[in-house]
Amino acid sequence: MDQIARIKLTSSSLEDIENVSKAIREMAEKIGVKVSGPIPLPTKRLLVVVRKAPSGEGTHTYDKWELRLHRRLIEIAYNERVMAQLTKINFPPTVNIEIGFRFRRS
Repeated sequence: MDQIARIKLTSSSLEDIENVSKAIREMAEKIGVKVSGPIPLPTKRLLVVVRKAPSGEGTHTYDKWELRLHRRLIEIAYNERVMAQLTKINFPPTVNIEIGFRFRRS
């Protein structure tokens, strides 16, 4: 059984998440391990609707605010060298990274 590192990236900036996923993929290919992804996951849309008038008086007008959370999934064959290189990548503050491990049957 092989061990797989599953990396989940989440960001509100599409450009940042694409740059980070590209850097992870290039690093893994340079080392020579098997890599799968980045797989785009569905984008979460968080909607907030608020009244424009602070007092509640006047016409019923609303502001609509939206936050989009873009997500990507990358699977890399586990290797200690890969994990050491992964810690050296500079992640922008807008990108959240989660690393999990699982076993895959060969």
